Amino acid sequence: MCLAVPGRVLDIQERDGTRLATVDFGGVVKEVCLEYLPDLQVGEYAIVHVGFALQRLDEESARQTLELFAELGMLQEEFGDPWEAAK
Repeated sequence: MCLAVPGRVLDIQERDGTRLATVDFGGVVKEVCLEYLPDLQVGEYAIVHVGFALQRLDEESARQTLELFAELGMLQEEFGDPWEAAK
């Protein structure tokens, strides 16, 4: 299953004409494309799916969702080691 996961923008940069961000998903940090949300700023939250920030989200909603995903083990499923999952 592939989830849309809320994350907090830590850093924004441009690479080869594409706006990218370093995003924290409750302790897991990944690079995300911001082309669908060009005005997203450092410190804001967004829903991310397959490496693309799709929608801005308020902090409280993001925290509640991350807590729920963690309780259900869905963050590990989404961001866990793919080699371990393939065993």
